[in-house]
Amino acid sequence: MKEIMKKYQEIFNDLQEKIINTTYQPGSLLPTEQDLQKLYSVSRDTVRKALRLLTEKGLIQKVQGRGSQVLKQELLNFPVSGLTSYKELVESLHLDSVTQVISLDLDTIDEKEALRTGFAQGHQVWKVLRTRTIDGFVSVLDLDYLSRDCVPEVTKEIAENSIYAYLENDLGLDISYAQKEITIQASTERERLLMDNTDEYLVLIRSRVYLGDTRQFQYTESRHKIDKFQFVDFARRKHSL
Repeated sequence: MKEIMKKYQEIFNDLQEKIINTTYQPGSLLPTEQDLQKLYSVSRDTVRKALRLLTEKGLIQKVQGRGSQVLKQELLNFPVSGLTSYKELVESLHLDSVTQVISLDLDTIDEKEALRTGFAQGHQVWKVLRTRTIDGFVSVLDLDYLSRDCVPEVTKEIAENSIYAYLENDLGLDISYAQKEITIQASTERERLLMDNTDEYLVLIRSRVYLGDTRQFQYTESRHKIDKFQFVDFARRKHSL
């Protein structure tokens, strides 16, 4: 049986659409809770649930004594063709970002993981799960598999700072190229919990990353909030001789 959408979700969707299409301009105030009650013929509790979802999604913020202010929605350019580390990206964009390590374990690749990651069954990897918070909102969920043959040790401190800086500067590895796949996928309950949001869909970037000697040392699944990033590339036409 198809699930009936709750009233506060309908209000959230309507207000979200009006914010995105600038019916409610950035910097402006939404109608008061009392006005929204009358507009949608619902209780104050229902209105507050909808406003809470808008706040969690970073679309509005509460302003003491004024109400709910619409925030400016600026998409961050995320380069997909290069091999820019997350730390390099946030530093170049001057973002206020925090990385939190959710888990760090030594894992052995099973048959199912071998098909997904590109590592051989039985291969030992460091499995690192991290969240990336930008301006107070969890915007990225990264799951990394790092070959133990190439990376003998990984600590929480390294994972919170920059794994690529450690690989290149401390281990002297030559990070060379990657194969990437970008899709839009429905978010799972666990992903919504870890990212503390209600997004139904996330952008998923799968990457197999190789060293200069062609050895694969990393597999990554990076999940991004759709309303936070725009994925950019630079293309040049190859002229025939």
